[in-house]
Amino acid sequence: MIIEIDFNSGEALYLQLRNQIILGIATEQIQEGDALPSVRQLADDIGINMHTVNKAYTVLKQEGFLKVDRRKGAVIALDIDKLRCLEEMNDELRVILAKGICKGISREEVYRVVDEVYREFGGA
Repeated sequence: MIIEIDFNSGEALYLQLRNQIILGIATEQIQEGDALPSVRQLADDIGINMHTVNKAYTVLKQEGFLKVDRRKGAVIALDIDKLRCLEEMNDELRVILAKGICKGISREEVYRVVDEVYREFGGA
């Protein structure tokens, strides 16, 4: 999986890394049980601080996307429960949809975008 970090973005580097890993899981570039590079290795590979990678891994662990195995290191483990995920999605979508309404985006346009993104990640 190729990690792309935008150093000119206003988004924190650890969030960009977290999001890239979640996108990798959603597109099946990374599978359940796959080991991620060590903190040091990934930091060197993409040219960021080890603490930034560690923070991204910590957030992913808290969100239920990975676990730390003593032998393998950070391993993809999708134990996040569906209800918690739906609650988080609801919270995040509320703000996104409010922004869209303020900009005059219609319900049909929202549905079209959601369908496109869902299909992109292999959803039915």
